[in-house]
Amino acid sequence: MPFEDLETKRLLLKKLAHTDAIHIQQKFPHWDIVKYLDKNAVPWPYPDNGGDIFVNNVAIPAIQEQKAYIWSLRMKARPDELIGVIGLYNTQDNNRGFWLSLEYQGYGFMREACEKVTSYWFTELGRTILRVAKAKVNDKSRNISLSEGMKVIRTGKKEYVSGEYI
Repeated sequence: MPFEDLETKRLLLKKLAHTDAIHIQQKFPHWDIVKYLDKNAVPWPYPDNGGDIFVNNVAIPAIQEQKAYIWSLRMKARPDELIGVIGLYNTQDNNRGFWLSLEYQGYGFMREACEKVTSYWFTELGRTILRVAKAKVNDKSRNISLSEGMKVIRTGKKEYVSGEYI
């Protein structure tokens, strides 16, 4: 299955590249971005080389093995500036994850990106179910999923960077 760059009305979704590591290192390690992410996937405090480790040791190998499809998010008006990351994963019960720079939150960019990659999941990858795990207190993320017609199918405790939540 070819892995392609994607585009929405306002965004470019570019296949994650080695050169994205430095931008991730600059944008990602903020408490309000990481607090509801999986504690087992995100080290905190975020190491000085965390962007490099994520891109080169985690994301790109998973992409090469077709275990993940991960894109950097960029505004069409500013294509050189990474503003977030979104990915689809061949992982049981957790198929999509994302983060967005704080200054771009609240404008519908992540909802737009989620619509595009969710369509890719079903249409291009031929999947029939998309499951997304999230902390119940993560209202912004939950609202994106609900707007796409997702339903809660199970609750359970999980360790996030900021603690244990349902």
